[in-house]
Amino acid sequence: MHNYKELIVWKKSVDLAVKIYEETAFFPEEEKYGLISQVRRSSVSIPSNIAEGSGRSTDKDFNNFLGHSYGSSCELETQLIISNRVGLLKNEKFEYLNDDIQDIQKMLFSLRKSLT
Repeated sequence: MHNYKELIVWKKSVDLAVKIYEETAFFPEEEKYGLISQVRRSSVSIPSNIAEGSGRSTDKDFNNFLGHSYGSSCELETQLIISNRVGLLKNEKFEYLNDDIQDIQKMLFSLRKSLT
C-alpha cells in the first residue's frame, strides 16, 4: 500500500484539477453540461485514480489504476485541444495547462515502470 498524499504526481494532478476548475469557470454557460463537465471530470479522475490505486493491496492493482489515471490525462489533453480549437481556451492557457499534463504523464509513466 502506498501513501498517495506523499506522491508528487498526486499533488501535481490535484493542483491541475484546481487550475482546470478555475479556467473552466470562464467557459460559456451553454457548455455547463458539455465541455465544462467533461473537462472537470477527467481532471478530477487523474488524482482520484492514483489515490484509489494506492489503497489496493498489490503493486499490480496500483499499476492498473495508474494506467486509468494516464488514460484520463490523455482524455483531458484531448478535451483541452478541442476547447482551444473552438476558441474556449486561449493559446497561452492551453500551453500552460498542457505543460502540466505532459509533466504528469511523464511521472505516471515512470511510476508505472518502477512498479513492474
